[in-house]
Amino acid sequence: MNREKSRAEFARASRIIPGGVNSPARAFGAVGGDPLIIERGDAALLTDLDGNELIDYVGSWGPHILGHRRPEVIAAIQDVLAGGTSFGAPTQLETQLAELIVDAVPSVEKVRMVNSGTEATMSAVRLARGFTGRDAVVKFAGCYHGHVDSLLVQAGSGALTHGVPSSPGIPAGCTSDTLSAEFNDAEGLAALFEERGDDIAAVILEPVVGNMGVVLPQDGFLKACRELCTRHGAVLIFDEVMTGFRLSYGGAQELFGVTPDLTTLGKIVGGGLPVGAYGGRADIMDKVSPVGPVYQAGTLSGNPLAMASGIATLTVLKNESPYTRLDEMTGGLVAGIEAAADHAGLPHQTARCGSMFTLFFNPEPVTNYGVASQSDTERFAKYFQGMLERGVYLPCSQFEANFVSAAHTEEQISQTVAAAREVLSSL
Repeated sequence: MNREKSRAEFARASRIIPGGVNSPARAFGAVGGDPLIIERGDAALLTDLDGNELIDYVGSWGPHILGHRRPEVIAAIQDVLAGGTSFGAPTQLETQLAELIVDAVPSVEKVRMVNSGTEATMSAVRLARGFTGRDAVVKFAGCYHGHVDSLLVQAGSGALTHGVPSSPGIPAGCTSDTLSAEFNDAEGLAALFEERGDDIAAVILEPVVGNMGVVLPQDGFLKACRELCTRHGAVLIFDEVMTGFRLSYGGAQELFGVTPDLTTLGKIVGGGLPVGAYGGRADIMDKVSPVGPVYQAGTLSGNPLAMASGIATLTVLKNESPYTRLDEMTGGLVAGIEAAADHAGLPHQTARCGSMFTLFFNPEPVTNYGVASQSDTERFAKYFQGMLERGVYLPCSQFEANFVSAAHTEEQISQTVAAAREVLSSL
């Protein structure tokens, strides 16, 4: 694969952008080499500056469940763009997208738009503290909730990839009220509530983790989180920035039948444009300014282009409901990759929920951060580079989710399995 133009452009970027990237997740530090510079996307394919065509399993890290440049989405953006880009005043589009979210997500009675998943989680935590009058927040090791100071403790995603579970620049006071628990450990969470229950404002978690690789909740875990929060008067927050509208139209909470008090959303909600949202019970959301005392604001929140993109995306998902096909197609892909790894005799585990999956180079079933962190990252790096050379674009970290889109074809799935067979046999 020729990467000459990408290398030159990345060298140019590195001179003026820290690390050459505007998000650490895009860096190739964990897999070696320089990132490709992407020129365009179409359906399930990416094309880089050198003209290499790649089957895309990143999907802009989740938003493109319909694939790149879905005609309905592009048309909606273009139509709104003709009238302007931003007004700093209410538009009808904000209400239309809010109505779609409230109609779809079981926990959401009212919703507030923001500009990113990080803003959504930051705002939800502040709201939970304001609503309960308590300070402590429980998060789970390996769950990533954006680069919020108080939540960047034992985080997943880029923080796990780069071996930095927290960050310099965060004062100790910002994390002194953050309590860390082990994902899938209901007994540990119960013990934490017994010790600090009167202090705990909220429990926040990814109901299906995507930021230490895909990790599924074990039977009863989400229900236990719900029951403990109810018993102790704490707010249960599901971070569905990744899983919302991905695992089902109503997200993970619909799929698993457990309803949180607040939900954070992003990625698919904007159809590929920058957006986030948080919503939940009306009595909690009514504590948000201007009707309540909990302040949160954003100059570009509810941006018309992002709202139009989100409305078009959710409308297609609602009308076409591609979830059964996505589940079947992803199941076939994962089965093929797993068979290839078995044939190669490599220690591995596969984890999948709907159209999200991860191949772990790990002999143990991955149920939490401790197990995930023992994965063979050197072997993953070789796998990543081998797949890239064969035209398959994967997340550049062992600790990220892969995404299948409705635009992927059976032929592309077969090509991916064939590539995996070649690469895994060479490892």
